[in-house]
Amino acid sequence: MQLFTELSIVISIAALMALLMRILKQPLVVGHILTGLLVGPFVFGLIHSMETFNLFSEIGIAFLLFTVGLNLSPHIVREFGKVSLITGLGQVIFTSIIGYFICVWLGFTPIASFYMGVALAFSSTIIILKLITDKGDLDTLYAKISIGFLLVQDFIAILLLFGIPLIAPGNSSPLLVMLMFIKGLALVALVFTASHYVMPRLYRYLANSQEMLFLFSVAWGIGVAAIFKSFGFSLESGALLAGVALANLPARHEISSRLTPLRDFFIILFFILLGSQMKLIGAGSVIPAALILSLLVLIGNPLILMIIMASLGYRKKTSLQTGFTVAQISEFSLILIVLGMKFGHLDQRVLSVVTLVGLITIFGSTYLILYSDKIYRWLEPYLGIFERKVPTEHYNKNKAHTVVLFGSNRIGYDFMEKFKEHGYTFLVVDHNPETIEKLRQEGVDAEYGDAGDFDFLEALELNGVELAVSTIPDAETNLLINKAIKAHNPGAVVMVVAHRIKDALAHYDEGVDYVILPHFLGGKYASEIMIKLQKDENELSSIKKAHIDYLQFRVSLGHEHPNQSA
Repeated sequence: MQLFTELSIVISIAALMALLMRILKQPLVVGHILTGLLVGPFVFGLIHSMETFNLFSEIGIAFLLFTVGLNLSPHIVREFGKVSLITGLGQVIFTSIIGYFICVWLGFTPIASFYMGVALAFSSTIIILKLITDKGDLDTLYAKISIGFLLVQDFIAILLLFGIPLIAPGNSSPLLVMLMFIKGLALVALVFTASHYVMPRLYRYLANSQEMLFLFSVAWGIGVAAIFKSFGFSLESGALLAGVALANLPARHEISSRLTPLRDFFIILFFILLGSQMKLIGAGSVIPAALILSLLVLIGNPLILMIIMASLGYRKKTSLQTGFTVAQISEFSLILIVLGMKFGHLDQRVLSVVTLVGLITIFGSTYLILYSDKIYRWLEPYLGIFERKVPTEHYNKNKAHTVVLFGSNRIGYDFMEKFKEHGYTFLVVDHNPETIEKLRQEGVDAEYGDAGDFDFLEALELNGVELAVSTIPDAETNLLINKAIKAHNPGAVVMVVAHRIKDALAHYDEGVDYVILPHFLGGKYASEIMIKLQKDENELSSIKKAHIDYLQFRVSLGHEHPNQSA
């Protein structure tokens, strides 16, 4: 009962803090970390069952990385492996070197400066994935690259966490390192062998029961994570690989959607626990050093990554958004510092500095990631130096089309079917490389790109466009599309999607021809069906069956109704 009461109090405070964040229009992640500070020993000291909260946070981490893995098919890993390796290694090396010299300049010892420089180089996979998921950008190019180099960072961090104890006095054992490497390869081979030979056959049986499929998915994700942890590896790596192993199953989207509520609950407890473990004792004396190092992480890390991305040929918006994902330090950073203290290499002052840097950068990077589109629009005129004259992330000039569709998922799919039915020559624009590849295989003219990037819109052939439809529910992006289309052809018809009435009215004020409000449109359509069919049971039954078949077909395509935060 004491544990139950403790958990209920913490959750209640988290709910109130989340409500406050919503009123202030701030990211909920910030509220969860503040909740941790309040309930932790720094303020009220309400958390006593640390073992239980640690368990819940580990479950949240496992679910989060498992669902991310479900969206990482093997061909994505092959496609983005090179850029992920280069950016991951490059950013860690440059940040560590720069951080070392800054720490020496601030008066820290060489060994402390080494630890701190390396700690500043690692970014939090958990926090970044949560923010990217909340923003709805998990399928975008910058997100896929970010996930790749975050895994590279985690691998380096794990090597350090294993390596430091091994090189400590009396613990040097090259054989132990070799043994861990062999065990890791064996576990990876075992998981992917099972996914290739066992899962397809097992899936045909499990797919007949949604409950069985859900239960098996939970058991598989947590089970593989537990096996990796028991062999001395991180549960994060196990959970991610478990998701990747199921990424080719037809029901991967359904599995992911069913796990989302569980993931969100447990990951909230992870952020609360993270906030409660922030050690700010003696922080006042280290504030200047913490602020300088925070600037390195918030500004220096993104600049380093943007330079690397530009050298690889990526465009400035992709580079900026990818750069923002490294603007905070990781939980691995704090673990590394604690490990250094354990072996007598560091003192409490170093821990206080790094903890304060963690708090500042987690808060700051949250806003950078969530509002990266708006920030890009402000900075776009000054970012030319971060882009080659001829980027390899190129925008192709397309043949003339009379119709352009921005966004092909969910609502966009119905527009595509209607365009095909009427024989329109149309172009699909989407920011998901997988979607573009699939559409091109189906013979549909499709172009990868971000409709919120003015340079990309200018690169499209818009002179002959007579109808443009945007299913992207971002007000500023839709206004930019309308402006670009009307600049080339003032007589073109532009239709956009909005989820809020005030956005729809703003679109009309800017000259948009028609705004689709899905919720209101759906309600109007449903009410008309009700009046028409309430006395005709046979027709109602026929429409019901057709609707069920249609919904099941859309699920098979991986479509799902989006979660609305407002």
